Amino acid sequence: MLKIYLDNCCYCRPFDDLAQEKIRNEATAKMFIQSLVKYKSLALYSSYMLSLEINENPFENNKEHIIRFLDEYAAYFISREHENEILPLTNKIMATGIKLKDAVHLACSIIAECDYFITTDKHVLNFKTDQINIVNPVDFINVWREQND
Repeated sequence: MLKIYLDNCCYCRPFDDLAQEKIRNEATAKMFIQSLVKYKSLALYSSYMLSLEINENPFENNKEHIIRFLDEYAAYFISREHENEILPLTNKIMATGIKLKDAVHLACSIIAECDYFITTDKHVLNFKTDQINIVNPVDFINVWREQND
C-alpha cells in the first residue's frame, strides 16, 4: 500500500475559490485521495507540523473538518520525538530555499518513508529530491490510476 503525506495546502484546497479550473481540479483530486484513504487503498501519514498549521486555521468549521478526518484516518503520526532526525533534514531542505514549515513537512514525510508528498504549493513542487516523490493531487491521481490499471 502506498504511503502518502498531504501538506496543509492540500487539506485547505477544497475550501478555496473553486471558480478557477486549476483549483477546482486539485480540490476534486484531493477529495478523491481522501476517499482512497477512507477505503484503505492508501496509508495516510500526518505530523506535528501539520497539526500546528491546521490549528492556526482561522476558519473553525474548516479546521474541525480536517482534524476529524486526520483523527479518524491517519495511519501514522510523526511526532516531535523524531526531532533529532527531522531537524538536520529540515535544515538541509531549507538551504535550498524551502520555507521552514514546508521543510518540516518534507522532512517528516521522508523520515516516515512515505512514497508520495502531495502538495499544491508551487515552490515545494519545484523542490527536487530522490528521497520522496513530490506531486500535486491531480498528478498523484494519474500515477495511482496507472499503478492500479
